[in-house]
Amino acid sequence: MKTLHSLVALALMAIVSLASAAEGLVVVKSPYGVLATMDRFEKVVKERGLTVFARIDHAAGAAKIGKSLRATEVIIFGNPEGGTPFMECAQTVGIDLPLKALIWEDDSAQVWLGYNDPLFLAQRHDVAQCPVAEKLSKALAGLAKAALAP
Repeated sequence: MKTLHSLVALALMAIVSLASAAEGLVVVKSPYGVLATMDRFEKVVKERGLTVFARIDHAAGAAKIGKSLRATEVIIFGNPEGGTPFMECAQTVGIDLPLKALIWEDDSAQVWLGYNDPLFLAQRHDVAQCPVAEKLSKALAGLAKAALAP
């Protein structure tokens, strides 16, 4: 029963997040700061056997040109087991791979974790029926849930 409640809560959270986000962007509220959220997300990604290709600190980049930006980081990650089958459906999906997650603090100091929904990417590349898109969508939701768990 507890698992069912968790699944329903996650589904509702995803629906609410999708409604308020940019098209195709899944956005989930984080109870942690940007750095802690990013570190937790990176740890989960690595534990699941994915490769982290880069972490990009946009606020640090802005500071280099004398600008101020609230904490904003991107992590780029993935593996050929997920990406290759997606690109077999449409090679143009490669422009959206490897996968990315954005973690940022808004103007009210709330931290968010966002990522492109692979189901949206499949539609974007005209391969909505690509079976791997559903698997990747569930995997990303699982990564986010694990990273944001108490």
